[in-house]
Amino acid sequence: MSLKSTTQVEKNRYQLEVLVDAEEFEKAVAAAYHKESKKITIPGFRKGKAPRKFIEKYYGENVFYDEAINSVYPGALEQAIEEAKLEMIEDKIDFDLVSADKEGLVFKATITTKPEVEIEGYKGIPATKKISEVTDADVDAEIEKVRDRNSRMVTVEDREAQNGDTAVIDFDGYVDGEAFSGGKAENYSLQLGSGQFIPGFEDQVIGHKSGDEFEVNVKFPEDYGAKELAGKEAVFKIKLHEIKMKELPQVDDDFVKDVSEFDTLDAYRADIREKLTKAREEKVTDDLDNKLIDEVVSKLKAEIPEAMYENRINDDLRDFSYRLQSQGLNVDTYMKYTGQDKDAIRGQFRPQAERQVKLRLALEKIAELEGIVPSDEDVEQEYTKLAENYKMDADKVKSLIRKEDLIQDIAVEKAFDLVRDSAVVAEEKE
Repeated sequence: MSLKSTTQVEKNRYQLEVLVDAEEFEKAVAAAYHKESKKITIPGFRKGKAPRKFIEKYYGENVFYDEAINSVYPGALEQAIEEAKLEMIEDKIDFDLVSADKEGLVFKATITTKPEVEIEGYKGIPATKKISEVTDADVDAEIEKVRDRNSRMVTVEDREAQNGDTAVIDFDGYVDGEAFSGGKAENYSLQLGSGQFIPGFEDQVIGHKSGDEFEVNVKFPEDYGAKELAGKEAVFKIKLHEIKMKELPQVDDDFVKDVSEFDTLDAYRADIREKLTKAREEKVTDDLDNKLIDEVVSKLKAEIPEAMYENRINDDLRDFSYRLQSQGLNVDTYMKYTGQDKDAIRGQFRPQAERQVKLRLALEKIAELEGIVPSDEDVEQEYTKLAENYKMDADKVKSLIRKEDLIQDIAVEKAFDLVRDSAVVAEEKE
């Protein structure tokens, strides 16, 4: 194979003219003959037994050319792209056959490439990170969540229903004196104050005792889902069977022993404080990284091919599909539930995809400008880490992930480390 010419035909599109010499093309034609001849019948020969020269005389000298071209073309194009020092991205390839004969094969292929990228000002980016200390009130709030999870429902006998109680009711609804679909239920558990029912409904249950029978008068919202009920006045006949309330456990050492591995409340509170502090520190770091990413992306100058965004969306949708499958769903079912079509879902992934593509291009350029080249030790450490994360043998990981791709990924990570380490960060207390 030899690259005859490289021509830029438009932004990020290059046409390569490639020659596959006579010897190499002849090998491909001979291989095509051995593959296809088994299907061919020539008068005077058993099926699949006719010599090549008889088949070519009967059907034409170029009878095996299409198969030969299909077999030799991918490798020849790949070598030509490498020789031209271009970085092709997945996109349409325009193929034009120039000639195919005993002199060899000549073809033209037009490919899409990564864009030329410029970036400046990525060092010393000013940024602010907000620091907030964990207070006793924060610790108390976490303990209240645990209390709530360990609460039990008890029946209330001696008072009226209050906000926060659960009322067990029968209800029967009417609009214009007529019962309507979905307006009736028995022994329904309704948490008062949850906003689960039509506005005003729960407020009118509050203040009643177990055994009371009464009416609730409400108006359906104008934007109510069932259009035949939207904006209509309704009357519900109610029977209140039972009132229940949450009984929260006492916060003491016994409670701590039940809900944790600690023996004392002080030790439990200290552990909660430590975990909250760590979580906030991680959030501060993540928030700072996101601010720096936005700054880096804003400094990128490039005319990015649409195909790069579409490919990124495809990757993100593939990951999304895998997550749905782990929940027993698929994309078609998800679209049915949400009322979305494929274009709408792709549109949701578009902003994220654009940000990812721009960030990757920016960091690759920074790595190039800074001469960041991962060492063999860096690569081995990354393979080991991936093997541990995926619980696979390191050699298996190496067979799945090309070293060249891993080197580029590590370089991109190091480029962002450079951005982060050089940033001028001011702390601000919340």
